[in-house]
Amino acid sequence: MSNMRVEKDSMGEMMVPEHAMYGASTARAVENFPVSDLRFPREFIRALGRIKQASATANSALGKLAADQAELIVRASAEVVEGTWDEEFVVDIFQTGSGTSTNMNANEVIAHRCAQIDESISVHPNDHVNMGQSSNDVIPTAIHLAAADLLVHELLPALRYLHSALELKATETMDAVKIGRTHLMDATPITLGQEISGWARQIELGIKRLESTLPRVTELAQGGTAVGTGLNTHPKFGAKVAAELSKSYGIEFHEAANHFEAQAAQDAAVELSGQLKTVAVSLVKIANDVRLLNAGPRCGIGEITVPSVQPGSSIMPGKVNPVIAESLAQVCAQVIGNDAAIAFGGASGLLDLNVMLPMMAHNLLESERLLASASRMFTDKCINGLVANRERCAEQIEWSMSMVTSLAPVIGYDRASQIAKQAVSEGKTVRQVCLDESILDADELDRLLDPLTMLKPQA
Repeated sequence: MSNMRVEKDSMGEMMVPEHAMYGASTARAVENFPVSDLRFPREFIRALGRIKQASATANSALGKLAADQAELIVRASAEVVEGTWDEEFVVDIFQTGSGTSTNMNANEVIAHRCAQIDESISVHPNDHVNMGQSSNDVIPTAIHLAAADLLVHELLPALRYLHSALELKATETMDAVKIGRTHLMDATPITLGQEISGWARQIELGIKRLESTLPRVTELAQGGTAVGTGLNTHPKFGAKVAAELSKSYGIEFHEAANHFEAQAAQDAAVELSGQLKTVAVSLVKIANDVRLLNAGPRCGIGEITVPSVQPGSSIMPGKVNPVIAESLAQVCAQVIGNDAAIAFGGASGLLDLNVMLPMMAHNLLESERLLASASRMFTDKCINGLVANRERCAEQIEWSMSMVTSLAPVIGYDRASQIAKQAVSEGKTVRQVCLDESILDADELDRLLDPLTMLKPQA
């Protein structure tokens, strides 16, 4: 066929699209794994490019690779880092469990590009681009690089932005007294600011949980080669690669303390995913609180109003829904599901290699990326514009039978309980029942039923 060319690998000839940057190994993988439309994301491809750059630099410094070959590989790899050849990374996520096909995809693209730049310098995808490496240490390293990159430069800043917005909103609404709710039923008063401060603390703790994973995520498998022994590489290679990658990412990476653990297991990815799941759980709680407090606006709780961003119904004119909170909750559901797959993948390591690396990489990076973008969306389009409906809050406080709680220390639990039941059955406020029954005088009721006195412990 005129639009195809013949390429060879260790298994023989393969037909490759004429203008493809990859070679026979990649084409073979495309043929073998026609499973989905899922491909490795930008952060992962960037990580592969940086590994190849760092490896060439380290091999040259260690006297293993000629300077002109190293320079050419670094130059071609830079284009992979920048995304020039993203469309050439064509292998399905659901491939060989080591990710060998995608490592070879990178090796072939870079080698091909080297030949385009300077055909007088021989650069082989295995002998030179992959020198001192194995897919078994490259792919785990790429997972850690991409995960740390997204965590440090995308997700943590997004969560800090949300945390700051929540703290500001808590301060703005600290004097908006409203009824508390436990079991979704009326409870004693609280301020909207106090409720929101709880949300802010959830996010603050989520940030700390994610930060706590970095010492493990920044350990790199590079240098272990096939099974962790470092066969066919220089003893200093792993440390030099980690140093190069630290400079390129602005994150301090280290060679793995134990290469056998780094390749046989993926516990750091499982740990990070578990903390992402915790953050997702926190965000669902916050999103659902927003939806409940915004419910109405006339026939529900209606204690807050969130920004109107789009019509809420194709049939009910004027209806507006809390769609931003709904979007966030769906993202969190996806992250929680991803964590289940990652946990299964981590538990499925076999002897000296985990063979679910591509799936784990895809899900982990997707979770980080989704949480980062959804957190910013939620901050910009919901939290920043959230408004307290103070009159509605005050109205519901007066009607709550739980206001009787502050009377219990004075008149006793049993008598207070009777008043609460009477207030409900007669459609009266607690105050009105007490006045009607001459249980306490008006001044004493004003003092005891003042919601501002119920917001903190009293001496």
